[in-house]
Formats: sequence, C-alpha cells, structure tokens
Amino acid sequence: MAKLRWPTGRRGREAAPETKDSRSGPLIALTSGGRARWTPRDYAHLAAEGFGKNPVAYRCIRMIAEAAAATPLAVFADGARREDHALARLLARPNPEQSGAEWLEGLYGALQTAGNAYAEAVGDDEPEELWTLRPDRVKVVPGRAGWAEAYDYSVEGRSVRIGRGADGWMPVMQLKLFHPTDDHYGFSPLEAAAAAIDVHNASGAWNKALLDNAARPSGALVYGAKEGERLTAEQFDALRSQINETQAGTMNAGRPLILEGGLDWKPMSWTPAEMDFIAGKHAAAREIALAFGVPPQLLGIPGDATYANYREANAAFWRGTVVPLVRKTAAALTVWLGGRFKGVRIEADLEALPALQPERDALWARLNAAAFLSDEERRRMAGVGD
Repeated sequence: MAKLRWPTGRRGREAAPETKDSRSGPLIALTSGGRARWTPRDYAHLAAEGFGKNPVAYRCIRMIAEAAAATPLAVFADGARREDHALARLLARPNPEQSGAEWLEGLYGALQTAGNAYAEAVGDDEPEELWTLRPDRVKVVPGRAGWAEAYDYSVEGRSVRIGRGADGWMPVMQLKLFHPTDDHYGFSPLEAAAAAIDVHNASGAWNKALLDNAARPSGALVYGAKEGERLTAEQFDALRSQINETQAGTMNAGRPLILEGGLDWKPMSWTPAEMDFIAGKHAAAREIALAFGVPPQLLGIPGDATYANYREANAAFWRGTVVPLVRKTAAALTVWLGGRFKGVRIEADLEALPALQPERDALWARLNAAAFLSDEERRRMAGVGD
C-alpha cells in the first residue's frame, strides 16, 4: 500500500510525554479513551447548503474572512515592532503557493464555516512554511490529560497522524469558536443559523418552482356532478394518486391541473400578501446575518433601522465582529509560534484600518481637548507606542 504523502511535505510526529496535566483533564480523556473523534457535525452538508446555496451565509463568510485577512498582523520582538523579523516574513509569505492574506482568508473562512480552523507549521526548528488544513479532514486525538495530543488528517481512506515533537511543541494549531457542550471542537455559525438557512433556501426553491410552472397555488377539487352522484372508490383513488404524482412537492408547485367533466377547482391557499412571504424571507436572512455578527444593512436586507447609517453599521461590523476575531487569532498565533520564535508577540495593527479611522479621529479630538494630559499620557491612552 502506497504511503500517504502529507500535503505540505511533512510527516507526522509521535506524541511526546506531557509535563503538566490538568486535574479535570483526565475525566475528559475517559470519555474518549484516547481515540480520534470526528467533528460532531456534518460539515459537507453545512458547507453545501449554507455556503454553497445560500447567498446570505456565503456573503457573511466572505465578508468576515476577507475583512479579517485584510487586517495586518504586526510582529513585536523584545517590545519593538520588527518588520524584518523571520516571523514577520513568514506571515507575509507563509508558503510558496499563498500570500499572507490568502492564507489568513482560508483560516478565517474555515473557522466561520466549520467552527474550527487548523494550521500546520513545516520546519525542524523555526517553521519555514504555514498551511491551512481542511476542517472536515482533521480529527482530534485526545491524550491522557484530556486535551489534544495529536491530530489525524485523512484523505480518501488514508491518514497521517501529527503529534507533538520531542520538545513537546505541537506543529498543528487548532483555532475554534466557543462550544458549550464539546471539549474538542468549536461551534459553527452555520450550525446556529441552520434553521434560518433552510427557511431561506426553501423560500427561494418554492419561488423558483412557481415561476417555472407559471400557475396558481393549490386549492380544492369539487365534484359537481348531478345530485346524488359521487366518485367511485376507484375514481377517487386514481385522482388522488394522480395529484400526488403530478402536483405534490416543491418541484410541482403551481403546475396546472387538467380537469375532466364534473370537477371544479376552488383555490383555497393564501395569497403571497397574506402569507407575508417576502417579510418571512427577510426575517430568515436577518437571523443568518445575526448568527455571523454582520449588520443586515451591509447585506442590503431591509428591516429594523438599528444603525442610523451605513457608516455606523460598517464600524459596528469591524469593531464587534472583525477586530475581536483578529485579536483572538493573533493571540493564538503568539502562543503557538512563540514556542519556536522566542520573545515574539503578534498583534493586530488596527491603526491601518480605514474603517476605524473616524473612531480614532474622535478619540484624538477628546484627548487633545484634555489640557491636563501630557503628550505621553495621550499617546498611551490612544494605544500608540513610542
């Protein structure tokens, strides 16, 4: 049997003995027995129905991933910003196939789609390349302490295990969103919005079927023969079977019905206005946007005027969704890569974001108006270094 070739050219590492254990960790380990655990959600269907078929979820994921990837990451060594540092060069060009923005966009996109994102570092001492791994191909292998001691990456029935090195450093970083009931995997916004996505997709499919058939909604068939005459059991069953085969289901929505003598069509369904169809679809779209933390105004969804204008909505999106995500990622990268690049810190360079410029201008105006503050105090309160 041919050996599985690791996508990034690195073979798996064996797990190293752990030096510190959590007292509660072994209880978690007992529930899994050290076996690899697949992600508990159907990633393929979430990605297909949410990202692949729903324009609202697709746009939310793209907006978050692209905005977060466009936020620069600054590397600090010994307290000073170092653009010439090896780690800064690695983040700018993580591998031969991708730029830093492309790599980060894949990381953020996987996090929003699956609730988990995985990055692998390639290199013996200091990492020379960084790669993102597809979340549905990765499963966590819990150790005796209850936390991940290795990761299995599987493709078409073949798998490779990546564990800790001899010095205890893990070459894989797992970035995950909070999950209240799972110790090893994050919770995807797509899963939280799954019901709203189904409603939104079903609304679109129903509208498409009605447009294709160009006919009216369903109603009742009334047998209008002479008094005392009724359909025979055979006639009734045949008619019902015909209706089920040719009229029922989304694909047959609005299809015309051919009637024979004695049968009359009585429409009974609500009109689109009575069903408030469009409002219901917009409500589902707003729920999807809410799950991702994207103001509906930025997606062109009508609804409550939560923000006075587009600029306020955009600033809220950056401040409430993008900035926390980038800061979380920068902290995770610092903890992970700090094991290889000693004395470094990765921070989000928020000063380079045009979307937050109005807030910075307002802050500087307030600080400049405070005559009792020194220049050094103003710079410190504004978060500007020396």
